Amino acid sequence: MNRAARVRQRLAAALVVLTALAACSSDPASPPAPAGTLTRSAATDTAPTASSGTQADPVLIAAGDIASCDSSGDEATARLLDRTDGTIAALGDTAYPKGSTDDYARCYAGSWGRHKARTRPAAGNHEYQTAGAAGYFGYFGQAAGDPSRGYYSYDLGAWHIIVVNSNCGASAGCARGSPQETWLRADLAASSKRCTLAYWHHPLFTSGAEHGPSTNMRPIFQALFDAGAEVVLSGHEHTYERFAPQNPAGGLDNQRGIRVWVVGTGGASHYGFGAIKPNSQVRNADTYGVLTLTLRADGYDWQFLPVTGKTFTDTGSATCH
Repeated sequence: MNRAARVRQRLAAALVVLTALAACSSDPASPPAPAGTLTRSAATDTAPTASSGTQADPVLIAAGDIASCDSSGDEATARLLDRTDGTIAALGDTAYPKGSTDDYARCYAGSWGRHKARTRPAAGNHEYQTAGAAGYFGYFGQAAGDPSRGYYSYDLGAWHIIVVNSNCGASAGCARGSPQETWLRADLAASSKRCTLAYWHHPLFTSGAEHGPSTNMRPIFQALFDAGAEVVLSGHEHTYERFAPQNPAGGLDNQRGIRVWVVGTGGASHYGFGAIKPNSQVRNADTYGVLTLTLRADGYDWQFLPVTGKTFTDTGSATCH
């Protein structure tokens, strides 16, 4: 074979390879996912997060004490949700006055309800003013967990998230050895995530004057502390308050302590503060808004977003244990 024939043979072989590669790269069976698509794992209980085509850290958006037909505060905080991507942690007392089907239809659906698909709620005391919290479980469906328990967990990015039912009589207890506390310890032991966050309605630590601390939540807090959890969020007091990391007895513990927030700022009304509790670092009693937590693989960033017309905010960062 002369030189010209050999060159033609090599060019023909190269053309075959290039044609095959082009066919693979344009395979219509594997189209790229469109930007902004909400995804949910079928194998694990993973909350939906917005994607922009990058591996952005997920955001958890939290507030409780939300929708009352006698207040426009929930409409104002819902507008914050309109422009904030992330998974929504509704910290209880979501629809006043008693969490009925009618309360959700008239007072919640028109504000926070438009973000129902990305909401993972916790049950408050007002939900149980309707027997069995039937309005709450009927409205949120599977997102609220088993109606006989009202507690559940899910993963969000690199974090494990636990939703506790602080209506202890309705949730089979909060005491040491109760079904909920036993489930919680097992759930924590089964998680492989480095960072853990929990939320429920009734706060163990608060300087609020209306209700005060719910000390029956201490065994739940103890289980989280024993497992090295990072953050606990609650509502019930219609205030904003951030505590330094604490142990279950309320002592300052910057090494292993859990940072606590009360975010009862969803829009229902405002309460005041009483005696300020130890380790309370930031407080506000006149601003509706939501707390955002950007959940990094090794820590988190927080920011309180106030409604339009208010200027109070609170920002910071921390690393997981």
